[in-house]
Amino acid sequence: MDLTILLFLVQDGITNGAIYALLGFALVLVFAVTRIIFIPQGEFVAYGALTYAMLQGGHVPGTAYLLPIFAFVALLFDLYAERSRITGTFLLRQGVEKIVVPLALLLAARELAGVSTIASLVLTVAIVSALGPHLYRIAFQPLADRSVLVLLIAAVGTHLALMGLGLVFFGAEGQKADALTDFSVDLGPLPVSGQNIAVYAATVLLIAGLYWFFERTVQGKALRATAVNRLGARLVGIRTKGTGKIALALAAGIGAVSGVLLAPMTTIYYDTGFVIGLKGFVAAIIGGLASYPLTAAAALAVGLIESFSSFFASDFKEVIVFTLLIPVLLVRSFASKHTDEED
Repeated sequence: MDLTILLFLVQDGITNGAIYALLGFALVLVFAVTRIIFIPQGEFVAYGALTYAMLQGGHVPGTAYLLPIFAFVALLFDLYAERSRITGTFLLRQGVEKIVVPLALLLAARELAGVSTIASLVLTVAIVSALGPHLYRIAFQPLADRSVLVLLIAAVGTHLALMGLGLVFFGAEGQKADALTDFSVDLGPLPVSGQNIAVYAATVLLIAGLYWFFERTVQGKALRATAVNRLGARLVGIRTKGTGKIALALAAGIGAVSGVLLAPMTTIYYDTGFVIGLKGFVAAIIGGLASYPLTAAAALAVGLIESFSSFFASDFKEVIVFTLLIPVLLVRSFASKHTDEED
C-alpha cells in the first residue's frame, strides 16, 4: 500500500460512511418516535435507487404504480377504523391524501420520465417519501401499542414483503444511473469526483435540515416530545399516530436520497438495500439507537473499516463489519441495567 491507495481507501470509506450515517439517522429517528427497529430501511434505499435509474432512463418506475396501491389499502384501513364517525371533511382529506396525490405523482412520472436529472431526483424523493406514511398505516399503526418484540417481528415481515414487491415491480435485473455531475477536482494525487462531493453535500444538507426541522417546526417538536415520552405526548394532545407517519415519511425520504446518491456508484438490485441498510443498522446500534452524533461517528468508522477490509480481505469484509456488533452488544449488555419495557 502506498499513499495514493491509502487516500483512495479513506475517500471510499468516508463516502460510504456518509450514506450509512443517513441510514443510521433514519433508524434512530424511527425507533425513538415509534419504538420500531426499522429493518426495511434498506428497501427504501433500493426503491429510491431503482426509481431514479428508471426515471433517468425514460421509464415509469414500479414505485409510481405501487404508491396508489399502498394508498388505496391505507384508505380502506382508515375507512374501516372510522366507519362510525365518517364526516365530509374526513372523506375530503382522505381523498386528497390517498387518491389525488398518488395519482398525480403517477401522472408526473409518466410525463416527466427522462426529461431531466433534476426532475428524476425530485420525483424519486416525492414518490418514495409518500410510501412511508402509507406503509406505517398498513403495517405498524395497528400494532403501535404492542411490545418492541412484536414491532420487530412486524418489521421483519414488512422487509420480506417489500423485497418481494421490489422483485415484482422492478424485476431481477440491476439498474445503474448516470452520475449527478461530471465535475471532478484533483486534490494532490487523489481525484475527487462530483458524485463524491454530492454525497458529502447531501449528507451535510440533510443533517442541517433535520436539525432545523426538529428545532424550528411544530411537527419536529411533536416528534421530539413523542420520542421523550410517548404517553406524556398523548396527554398534552399530540397525535402519536401522526408522528409515526411523519417519522416514516422522513425515513423513506432519507432512504430515497441515499438511493439516488448510490445509484451512479454501483449497480442496484431489488434486494441490494438489505445489506446496505444493515450497515446503517450497525452504526445505529453502536449509537445506542438514541445518539445522532455517536451514530454519525460510528457510520464513518463502519465505512472506513469496510473500505480497508475490502483491500486487505475482500472476501470477509461483510463479516468484519457485522462482527463489530458483537463486542458493542456485549459491552452494552454488561454496562446497562435491565429494566422491563413497561417500566
